[in-house]
Amino acid sequence: MSKPKAKPPRAQDRASVLEGERNRKMARSSQNYVRGNTKQFYQWLAGPSAPGIPEGPAIWICGDCHVSNLGPVADASGRTRIHVRDLDQTVVGNPAYDIIRLALSLASAARGSNLPGVATAHMLESIMDGYSSAFEHDFDEEQDNPEPPDEVRVTLRESQRRTWKHLAKERIKNTRPTIPLGKSFWPIQESERLAIESMFAADDIARVVTMVESRDDDANVEVIDAAYWMKGCSSLGRLRYGVLAGVSDEGSKSSEYCLMDVKEAIESAAPVSGGVEMPRDPAERVVEGARHISPFLGARLRAATLLDKPVFIRELLPQDLKLEFGQLTSSQALKAAAYLATVVGFAHARQMDSSTRASWQRELAGCRSSDLDAPSWLWTNVVGLLVDHERAYLEHCRRYALGAGGGEASG
Repeated sequence: MSKPKAKPPRAQDRASVLEGERNRKMARSSQNYVRGNTKQFYQWLAGPSAPGIPEGPAIWICGDCHVSNLGPVADASGRTRIHVRDLDQTVVGNPAYDIIRLALSLASAARGSNLPGVATAHMLESIMDGYSSAFEHDFDEEQDNPEPPDEVRVTLRESQRRTWKHLAKERIKNTRPTIPLGKSFWPIQESERLAIESMFAADDIARVVTMVESRDDDANVEVIDAAYWMKGCSSLGRLRYGVLAGVSDEGSKSSEYCLMDVKEAIESAAPVSGGVEMPRDPAERVVEGARHISPFLGARLRAATLLDKPVFIRELLPQDLKLEFGQLTSSQALKAAAYLATVVGFAHARQMDSSTRASWQRELAGCRSSDLDAPSWLWTNVVGLLVDHERAYLEHCRRYALGAGGGEASG
């Protein structure tokens, strides 16, 4: 006998439900815990245990560069590339932080695949090789990312085949013009609905919907349905809405539908390089950072204010996917690590002139040791962070088990 479906929470009960869901997700695996703890990551790097990290040029960085924040991203014309796909924590900062965050994420995945410690050591070497290789290119003209390995290519090919029907089946479970309420989508109050409709009535926000190449710039944009979206892990607790919009040409009786993602922006946990200026509004910061790091995504983002809070808005295209690795072999882990590090390297290198790229590459090369072809600061920080996060993860699981009455975190 199947369990009855739980009713979506009321607006006043969201906070407690979201906190419980975030704790449950983070208790499911140490990898989830690592992804959901950006603040703990930067607290470690700012502490006395973190060895000397090189100070790279002040550029826009992802700020939360773990594996799931990379993946296929489409532009308005339908081209798809592997790029950084989540810029919530983006700031003008030290690019070394992105290298460490990616290395920690991949090392955690390796541990989850029961790979030996020597595989992690070689993985860090692959990360540095892949990242450094990006700085050997000439970026005077648009430079594309290299061809991905099989471990990543399968996700890219799946992304390129996807259509609105795939997205509807995955996200809203049907292609009819409604958002079915349930586990992921919750009802909203009338005040929220009116605020969303007013926001999409603005020309600059409507342009986010009509910018897709197949749509007319002057098309009518109508909010068909909207719901609170329980999505993510570290972002649970912020405002997040799924908005089903209809796009139709003047006089047309039919509409094309699209799913819009409206997400609250907050202050970044990543430290900002001294003496630099960034947009003060958190949503404007996210949009500006995306334009530099992930141009395909940045062109599709807009900042706005909703219910007196900064939000950024994008259409969730069918091609937008996150990378998820299951059990990895040592060979697969090394190839994936090198490629993803190259993607991050391209995102950084595009922002630098040739002399700055050469200088940063020399700095990274000079940090390598004779016995391990990866800098000691990277190895020491990743090992320290793994230990630090594992300790905190087990403590989180203990508190979760006690609070949940011994309940499991699976599912």
